[in-house]
Amino acid sequence: MMGYMYLAIAIIGEVIATSALKASEGFTKLWPSLLVIAGYGVAFYSLSLVLKTLPVGSAYAIWCGLGIVMISVVAAVLYKQIPDWPAVIGMGLIIAGVMVISLFSKTGGH
Repeated sequence: MMGYMYLAIAIIGEVIATSALKASEGFTKLWPSLLVIAGYGVAFYSLSLVLKTLPVGSAYAIWCGLGIVMISVVAAVLYKQIPDWPAVIGMGLIIAGVMVISLFSKTGGH
């Protein structure tokens, strides 16, 4: 259970960092740049804790998949980068894949 809590923290840290990466404008803006560094630091540290209890393949698939979807939502809200229908369908397939791994795979770490 703690593994999934750390995984959620890792995903949130990555989403914050990646969102701030655009705002940092190539690391020319101080505060967004610091947020990028802190967010990725939290993300990778938390992910390292996840890997103590969950298989690396499953953890990484969930981290990447949910990160992609969450970043797309944040980008749509903050930067008005609205995904088109093929992108939305693709993200739906990513979510479906994460659910299959989490709910049905024996390597999911349950």
